[in-house]
Amino acid sequence: MIRGLAHPINPLVADVGTPPIPEAQAWTRRYGGTYGPLINLSQAVPGNAPHDGLLERMASVAASAAGSQYGPINGDAPLREAYAAELSRIYEGRIAPEDTAVTAGCNMAFFAAMMLLARQGEAVLLPTPWYFNHQMSLDMLGIEPRPLPCRAEAGFVPRIEDAEALIDEKVRAIVLVTPNNPTGAVYPAHVIESFAQLCRNRGIYLVIDETYRDFLPQGMNRAHGLFTGEEWRDTVIQLYSFSKSYAIPGHRTGAITADARIVEQIAKILDCIQICAPRTAQGALPWAIEALRDWREANRAEINRRAQVFQAALAPLPEWRIESVGAYFAYLSHPFRGRRAQEVAEKLATERGVLCLPGSYFGPGQEGHLRVAIANVGSDILQGLTERFRGLTL
Repeated sequence: MIRGLAHPINPLVADVGTPPIPEAQAWTRRYGGTYGPLINLSQAVPGNAPHDGLLERMASVAASAAGSQYGPINGDAPLREAYAAELSRIYEGRIAPEDTAVTAGCNMAFFAAMMLLARQGEAVLLPTPWYFNHQMSLDMLGIEPRPLPCRAEAGFVPRIEDAEALIDEKVRAIVLVTPNNPTGAVYPAHVIESFAQLCRNRGIYLVIDETYRDFLPQGMNRAHGLFTGEEWRDTVIQLYSFSKSYAIPGHRTGAITADARIVEQIAKILDCIQICAPRTAQGALPWAIEALRDWREANRAEINRRAQVFQAALAPLPEWRIESVGAYFAYLSHPFRGRRAQEVAEKLATERGVLCLPGSYFGPGQEGHLRVAIANVGSDILQGLTERFRGLTL
């Protein structure tokens, strides 16, 4: 029983830790401003405002009576049509609107997919270090989050042989996240396609979270070739977020792509946990998908440039080793051997005014690391990190 509650609650919820980002943000209240304004590199948020045209269209939808009504469970038809067409263009495959569903953010998409695929006592492989909301969701559902190790020496890319050794009769799916949160690692296409083949062979699903798909390295226009044929329909569920690509995280708009038969089943879950996704962004995104392609490409170039600036800022400090960087994130190895990652992150926040997240938030074996959300701030601020990291002691 939790202290203060008269009656017990579901232990699967009670045993899950509190959301970690508010815990980390609380450290900043002890920062005195010695090194200048606080630099918040914790929660990944777009470091730029939405496009003015998108804001105008969302405002129009929000001001309309129709935009205040319930919409279809799986999302408004114009958005599903535009999104399916965009997916078909990017992946050179055949994806229909019926193969998509719009969700209240990508976390909702993940939760619904896990409810669909596994039940209490079964297991899902999660690449480790993992995105903590994935682990928390599985724990609350009573599904085992089985760590799939991603090692620094392999660029934090998971290996097929490790996954094969972990699959037993309990495993219902493998989750891949690329570009990865927290490491920033971008999985090679052949690795992703090999995992899809493994899942076909073993009769389980591949759930691929591509929240940061629009921030791949320059010149890399798609992460994989899974959708070029039809085999994916029996194996693959893709997740996506409009939040980062269009700088609208507060409007909670994500998507699931799967065969229409799977989407029909997911609709049962979505009807119970969201009824419909928020309407404001749905009304404006069909225009944005086509009209803002160049704007998104410019954002990608800027985020990739910030990664380069961050690397240059830490180059004079080899004790702080950048082990992986990509999309919104860099994954650092800190220099304080044997000390807990939370100690290091808290010290950076309270003494130097730089808020990162400790590796311990992202699963077992991560005490030597910090996650830095490099997309949150401009290059001018990232350049100043050299002096903030220099000479930190514990």
